[in-house]
Amino acid sequence: MIEFLFLAVIAILAIAASAVLGPKLGVAAPLVLVAVGVAASFLPVFADTHIDPEWILQGVLPPLLYSSAVSMPAMNFRRDFGAIGGLSVLLVVASALLLGVFFMLVIPDLGFAWGVALGAIISPTDAVATSIIKKTPVSKRVVTILDGESLLNDATALVLLRTAIVATAAGFAFWGALGTFVYSVVVAVVVGVAVGRVDLAIRRRVTDPTVNTVLSFTVPFVASVPAELLGGSGLVAAVVAGLITGISAPRVLSPETRLSDTQNWRAVELVLEGAVFLTMGVQIKEIVTHVQDDHAGVAATLLIALGALALTLVIRAAYVAPLLGLLERWSRRNEKLQPILQDWQERLETPEGKDQAFGKMHHFRRRRGSPRDLERFSLRVTRGLADIDYLMREQLGWREGVAVVWAGMRGAVTVAAAQTLPEDAPYRSTLVLIAFAVAILSLLVQGGTIGPLLDRLGTKADDAEAAEQTAAQTAEIMKLLRTSAETVPPVPKFGDQPPSKEAFVAAKRQRLAVLAAQRTALLDARDNGTFDADILSEALADLDATHIATQMHGEFAR
Repeated sequence: MIEFLFLAVIAILAIAASAVLGPKLGVAAPLVLVAVGVAASFLPVFADTHIDPEWILQGVLPPLLYSSAVSMPAMNFRRDFGAIGGLSVLLVVASALLLGVFFMLVIPDLGFAWGVALGAIISPTDAVATSIIKKTPVSKRVVTILDGESLLNDATALVLLRTAIVATAAGFAFWGALGTFVYSVVVAVVVGVAVGRVDLAIRRRVTDPTVNTVLSFTVPFVASVPAELLGGSGLVAAVVAGLITGISAPRVLSPETRLSDTQNWRAVELVLEGAVFLTMGVQIKEIVTHVQDDHAGVAATLLIALGALALTLVIRAAYVAPLLGLLERWSRRNEKLQPILQDWQERLETPEGKDQAFGKMHHFRRRRGSPRDLERFSLRVTRGLADIDYLMREQLGWREGVAVVWAGMRGAVTVAAAQTLPEDAPYRSTLVLIAFAVAILSLLVQGGTIGPLLDRLGTKADDAEAAEQTAAQTAEIMKLLRTSAETVPPVPKFGDQPPSKEAFVAAKRQRLAVLAAQRTALLDARDNGTFDADILSEALADLDATHIATQMHGEFAR
């Protein structure tokens, strides 16, 4: 027990040190941790190290994916859901099948089904690995696409893996595999939505921020475990619960609770991410030893892994290139639609325009439109214009395409899934080493060069233009805050009498009411997609800080 605690303390110190020293050395912290893990694997204490992959799949990934989903701008996720869905499903399936052919050809007597199983293990990008991209100069839309892809593609890969393993004994059935995948996702979505809503309903009644945050630590597991027991994807269930929480938490949870959540979850993310990369490095020596003992073909295995990594990048590039073309066509279509929506928005600001909209609804629906229908139509127009503005401002060119291709790194899911291969799998130790090598090579080659590559490509927006856009949006947000504050009645005058306790309480309540009105206005703007997600997030954080300060001032005044 003492030995385990000592190793845990050393691991946490190594994770903290890598987070501090990595940026100073110009190396991503995950790469530092992998190197530390490899070096530690030669110590006697780590001899014959074996880590149960279920600890990663069931214990580490759900909270990491949940936390990433909570912090993801939901509006941007919705805007690029088509691209994210294609990368998460179509690209993973295509990669697994093509890699299956490759492995069948280069590993004698492996067979196509086992090749597809290994291809499914290698195909998904990883949310932990793609955290590297967030520290590089790349557009926010690219980050959203990569984040969304890494959150959802695990379900596709794991279902493919299970299907391929079953096919080695019973044969492959396309419709059966498709039905299994659809069932897995549907169950996960239903469970995730239910858990997210119940979680918020319970936590809104808990006033202690510390207790509230402790409850939040259980949410990813409350979502993932039932989903897995029902045959669904636990990881997708955790993601959906996180999305539900991220969208609704600012409306139902107190600023103190959300601040507590943010700070504590950042610490959890740092430790869990670091643990994943450390364990990757620590297990390398044992796996290499097994390959040497079983087949004595480490060099050939590493060469196959290098070829597999190159093939995944080629397949990814072949998919992303036409995807960019489709997105460009969609952008041009939206550009033509913009004047029409702007015209409707102007009409809806006048009584005559509203009457005309009512008439249009009556014509198409064959019934008289209601005020609620008109409100929904107005909201769709507003969101449509905001979406078009975002997509035109964050257009994806070939430079962004290169970023999407090169930033698709493998990581924890690949490492954990490889170790779930059955013991009777042919060349099992070789297959596991290939998966590990692909993940580590991906981190070293892609993760080690993504920053300089993006700097050279110049994928970051012009600083002056970005500053101008930020200033313009900040001014609009300040105008919105002033307008919403004016909707709250002012504090009644108490004459020339010295300030009393009643006056202080009234002023405090009025200030909190103003902050609540301003928060509602900002959240409505967030749901409409009116402002940049990061700028809006900063404005909401400022409101939360003011709210907390106002509450504390009231406490000290007692």
